[in-house]
Amino acid sequence: MNFILPWPPSTLNPNVRKHWRKHAAAKKAYRAVCAWTAASQGAMAIQPGKLSLVLCFVPPDRRRRDLDNLIASMKAGLDGLADVLQVDDQHFTLAAELLDEVGGFVRVEVRPCRA
Repeated sequence: MNFILPWPPSTLNPNVRKHWRKHAAAKKAYRAVCAWTAASQGAMAIQPGKLSLVLCFVPPDRRRRDLDNLIASMKAGLDGLADVLQVDDQHFTLAAELLDEVGGFVRVEVRPCRA
């Protein structure tokens, strides 16, 4: 399964210090948007089990970014995806890459883990 999720808002970057209420509202909104986006692309409940997620970050511009901060920024988005797939996100294993392309989205490939 492959999904194209929206680029995480800058307020979810772990280096940004915002009031907790604004941060919570941004997380809630991004989680909902990612859940809706994945559902509109055909995501549905799957059998529980270990899942391998490959995150390909396609930034909106050519500014430098840290991959570890991008992964942290996606936490709420991955929670939204887990909601739609009806799996516990503790079963996710992650691989991530930052592409040189410009686009402003995150491509997520979901596949069962190999035993």
